[in-house]
Amino acid sequence: MFSEGTFEFLSDLAANNDRTWFQARRNWYEELVREPALDYIRDIGARLGELSPHLRADDRKQGGSLMRIHRDVRFSRDKSPYKTNIGIQFRHASGTDVHAPGCYVHLSPEECFIGVGSWTPDRDALHAYRRAISEHPAQWTALKASFDPAQWQFNDHGDRLKRPPRGFRADDPMLDDLKRKSFILTHPLTPADATAPDFADYSLARFQESREWLAFLTQALGLPF
Repeated sequence: MFSEGTFEFLSDLAANNDRTWFQARRNWYEELVREPALDYIRDIGARLGELSPHLRADDRKQGGSLMRIHRDVRFSRDKSPYKTNIGIQFRHASGTDVHAPGCYVHLSPEECFIGVGSWTPDRDALHAYRRAISEHPAQWTALKASFDPAQWQFNDHGDRLKRPPRGFRADDPMLDDLKRKSFILTHPLTPADATAPDFADYSLARFQESREWLAFLTQALGLPF
């Protein structure tokens, strides 16, 4: 699936992030990036039901599990037209965008990781996650403690509230987590992991490790898992 050529292309794109360069090498993008990513999605999709029948692997070239390579530059000072990473999400069937609960794979020359959970959810979903954590503190604490910190990180990169969220007490024992704006566990990868022949197997094993995490968040929204 993915190869050293995949990462070389992404590195070259980062150094030549303009439309003229990309269009002249679009066949390389198709061969080294998009087709391997779609093959990976198909492989995962054939077995994703082992994790949950409600997660989706969609191998469409546009609008599926593979995120578009074009950046949204409307509100950004950086007008570089292309992303320099591969982003793949297997989200819950009820979700319509990347903020839905699901499993995520990020591949770039600078950083590779698997993510599981919900990234910057909308207001209603965020409130539902916080309510579930506040109402089930023992379950949440045990769930967090079940992950090996050498393998999984729960890190919000400083993106959190400074004060208690509306509707929650300042003395809530789960307050530290209630201030979070995302609920993502990440497992670090290397390019060597991503280019190994068993990368799909490895990914599915990591997804299975974090199954209860994803189930907790999904069920907090009143959705089946």
